[in-house]
Amino acid sequence: MLELEYEFREQDLVHFNELRLSQNPEMQKKIRQNRLLVPGVMLVFGLFYYVYYQDMWTTAYITLLALGWGIASPFVMKIDMRRQFFNQYTKAEKAAMFGIHSLTIEPEFLQERSPGGKHKTPWAEMLRVERHKDYVYIYVAIDAAIVIPRETVKKGDLKAFVKQAEGIIDRVAG
Repeated sequence: MLELEYEFREQDLVHFNELRLSQNPEMQKKIRQNRLLVPGVMLVFGLFYYVYYQDMWTTAYITLLALGWGIASPFVMKIDMRRQFFNQYTKAEKAAMFGIHSLTIEPEFLQERSPGGKHKTPWAEMLRVERHKDYVYIYVAIDAAIVIPRETVKKGDLKAFVKQAEGIIDRVAG
């Protein structure tokens, strides 16, 4: 029975949701369209204004706005998405989510103790384990995972824990 203790923070939730969005082709398409379509339309209006009125100052102003939009819109969208992530949860849910978590590998399930209480997830319900530079994700659904930030692990051997969890998930799935 391996045990792991770590702290789950707001920035970890943001990172996981941003990772999910970066892997979502539909959302990436919308971001590209917003980043290119709006400035493109603005540039067409600026060109139209220059051709018909020969007003270089207004055209330059419209062009600067279009470039500003193209550069700033991804950052504005990211800030808005972060706000939307946090608006999905009530204060009680946030209090139950953030803080010290403890995971214990049991033969039939993964037991999680968190500020929200105890939860047992059968190994058969888990999909996969993903390792990233700063995080380990144990997916329990297509869009939900147990997020383990490497830097906040307080107790236990993360490598051994992940290796054993992967082995059990592979064995149960196979």
